[in-house]
Amino acid sequence: PPNYKLDRLQRNRSSRVGESFCAVGNRQKMRSGESDDEGPPELSDYAKAALEEFLREREEQEKGTAPEEDWQLSQFWYSDETATALAKEALRAAGPEGAIACISCPTLYAKLRELGCKNTLKLLEFDRRFECHGEDFVHYDYNAPLEIPLDWQGKFTVVVLDPPFLSEECLSKTAETVKFLRPTFIILCTGAVMEPYAEQLLGLRLCKFEPTHTRKLGNEFKCFANYNLDEFCS
Repeated sequence: PPNYKLDRLQRNRSSRVGESFCAVGNRQKMRSGESDDEGPPELSDYAKAALEEFLREREEQEKGTAPEEDWQLSQFWYSDETATALAKEALRAAGPEGAIACISCPTLYAKLRELGCKNTLKLLEFDRRFECHGEDFVHYDYNAPLEIPLDWQGKFTVVVLDPPFLSEECLSKTAETVKFLRPTFIILCTGAVMEPYAEQLLGLRLCKFEPTHTRKLGNEFKCFANYNLDEFCS
C-alpha cells in the first residue's frame, strides 16, 4: 500500500522551511537583542538543507520539470516519446472542445500543457507536489474514488489513467472514478498482468502501442483502450 506518511511530510516541507526561519530568527534575537531590521539570521544546517530542497523543487515546477519519482508512491515517469504520443492522441480524440482528465499520470498532464493544450484539462493525483498546477490539480486517492466534483459526471471526453499499483483492488477502485466520469474515450496504461481486469472492469482491449518510461521497469507495461487506439497512436 502507498506510504501516506511521505505525502504528509512532503506537504509540510514548505511550512518546515518557514518554521526553521522563524525559530532561528527568534533565537538570534533573544541572544543578541537585535531588532528585525539588523540583518538576516544565520541558518542552521537543517534549515539550509530544507530551504535548498524547497527552492530546487519550486524551480523545477516553474520550468515544468517533473519532480523526482517517489517510488514509495509507485511513481514512474513516461519517456518523452510516450508522453508525446499519448498527449497527441488525447488531443486528437478530445477535439477542440472536449475535456481531458489525467488520472495518476502527471507526466502526461505536463506534456499536454507543453503542447499548448487549450482544452479543459484536469490532473487527478495523490502527490500534492503537483498542486503547483493550480485549479487543474485535484487531490485524488483511489481509496476514495468518488470524492471528486459531482458536476464532472459526463463532462470529460477523454480519460487517461495509470493506477499506481498493479492490483485488482487499485484498478477496480480507479475504474469507479472512470465509470462515474463516463468518458467517450478511455486509455489505460498499466502492467500486462492487469489485462483480464482491464477488460472485465472497463471493457478495454490490449493495444499494440507500448508505453515506455525514463527508468526500466521490472514489469511488462501495456496500453489498453475502449477503441482502436493503434490506428492513431504508434
